[in-house]
Amino acid sequence: MTTQPPQPVVEASYIGNYAPEVTALLANAAWGWHIETAIPVLRLILSGAFDRFPGLQFIIGHMGEALPFMLSRVDLVLPTKVTKLDRSIGAYLRENIHYTFSGFNFMPTFLDLLLQVGADRIMFSADYPYGSMARAFSFLEQLPVSPADKERIAHGNAERLLRL
Repeated sequence: MTTQPPQPVVEASYIGNYAPEVTALLANAAWGWHIETAIPVLRLILSGAFDRFPGLQFIIGHMGEALPFMLSRVDLVLPTKVTKLDRSIGAYLRENIHYTFSGFNFMPTFLDLLLQVGADRIMFSADYPYGSMARAFSFLEQLPVSPADKERIAHGNAERLLRL
């Protein structure tokens, strides 16, 4: 299982009138892990780090930890006139962040990510030891993208980014 959010966060956001096992899963793989990872990414963007270091690149997993789904909303509510950043938050999410599958073998989630950031920002991965490599590979094979995009996602984007 993934790492728990800090105990005060678990107590404030995840404990409820349900079994402790539900709390543990809600705070981790079902929801908390993803949200508690997305928040520091947004904070990093809002800090201006990518304005100071425009070539800085990050990789996040789980098809973006819900950030691509929220991209349009974040841009609407936090425009550059409010953030004082050089670009929109969405621009940083499209130009400074790369995304892996990490066990999120869900076609609607993939399609949203593809529409939000494009095939050049998506990289194949499996969530080993939590997820199945066979399932991840099968998902990759079924992607409704061109052969060139599939090759980029399968290995080309990682090779380019990591200079392999």
